[in-house]
Amino acid sequence: MEGDAAPTADMIRAQLRRLRTAAGMSQEEFGRLVHYSGSMVSALELGQRPLDRLFLARADEVLATGGLLVYLLKLAERDGQPSWFRPWLDAERSARQLRCFQPTLIPGLLQTENYARAVIRCDDMLSDDEVERRVHARLDRQSLLVQPEPPQFIAVVDELVLRRAGEDVRGLMVEQITHLVASLERPHVSLHIIPAEVGLHVGLSGPFNLARGADGGWVGHMEHQIDGLVVDGDDEVATLLARWEMIRNGALSRRQSIELMKEVVTSWT
Repeated sequence: MEGDAAPTADMIRAQLRRLRTAAGMSQEEFGRLVHYSGSMVSALELGQRPLDRLFLARADEVLATGGLLVYLLKLAERDGQPSWFRPWLDAERSARQLRCFQPTLIPGLLQTENYARAVIRCDDMLSDDEVERRVHARLDRQSLLVQPEPPQFIAVVDELVLRRAGEDVRGLMVEQITHLVASLERPHVSLHIIPAEVGLHVGLSGPFNLARGADGGWVGHMEHQIDGLVVDGDDEVATLLARWEMIRNGALSRRQSIELMKEVVTSWT
């Protein structure tokens, strides 16, 4: 972890060393219990290797921390998010309703691990460790859809998003679309597809998200190639809400969308 995440990552390493020492275990002894070598434990504690989620989960079990180390890792991953994205993460976590329009990709909250990894790997400037960090951060965001009182989540995507699949990724897309259909078994999750025959529509100017908080207020978010923008001005939010309604009205119903997804999968298998 780099940048803003470093202080939290250093704290995790310090807590790991403290807990291991308090338990009276050497790095070799501890390594045997968590199924890592002593040299690997040393490298992780010294920051010579990036923090490993599986390692920390096993460390939490061995040291009986109640999940402390994995929780701290989640905080570190949040700290590692770009500064422009953090306000949206906060709005997303506290939302009672979420709206998402994506004309080019499956929405992040509904992506499978393999799809997320494939999308993130499209940026060949990222190291393998950074790719995995971003994959885990994206999957962690999805936990809000399975919490005890989840927000209502409605997404709209273009049909092209489902059909963008060469021979080399069709297996991945079958897995992803099957996951989408399964996700719609949750009553608070909806996905609607804009059929290809709709042609031009207002949503083609770009993706955006909307979050409605417990106070009833809406916040928008628009992401670009380099960064993103949180929108909370009354006029701007009203414009996004109006565009959302136009986009949603051009999409298929929930049932029709599920049928289309199943048809796409059947055509490939």
